[in-house]
Amino acid sequence: MSYKSSVLFVCVHNAGRSQMAAGFLRELAGDRVEVLSAGTQPKNEINPSAIEAMAEVGIDITGQQPKVLTEDAVKASDYVITMGCGDECPWFPGKIYLDWVLDDPAGLGVESVRPIRDKIKELVTGLVAEIDAKP
Repeated sequence: MSYKSSVLFVCVHNAGRSQMAAGFLRELAGDRVEVLSAGTQPKNEINPSAIEAMAEVGIDITGQQPKVLTEDAVKASDYVITMGCGDECPWFPGKIYLDWVLDDPAGLGVESVRPIRDKIKELVTGLVAEIDAKP
């Protein structure tokens, strides 16, 4: 049984960027990676423009629900990827922290969310390559 890496995506509302990133990681890595996402101040529902932008590339994130960031989620993860939540994320030694600078899609229409989605796909593709390269 090989070790399965765990990735936690964190943004403020857990309604857009982190949900899109989680959707891409599930799609690109399949069951090789455990995928978690959370927000420091989660919204009640996923951003409709994020859902639409992801649907355009064949990924359904409608079944996801914004979740509050917990210390346990951070402790359970190998990679903690933050997207604009700054210092609100708890820090634990031994984790790989990455900060992805991405515009917040909150309140934007799908045409404005597409470039954010495409940048996230690029970042997640690089992350999968990094995880797959680990012994």
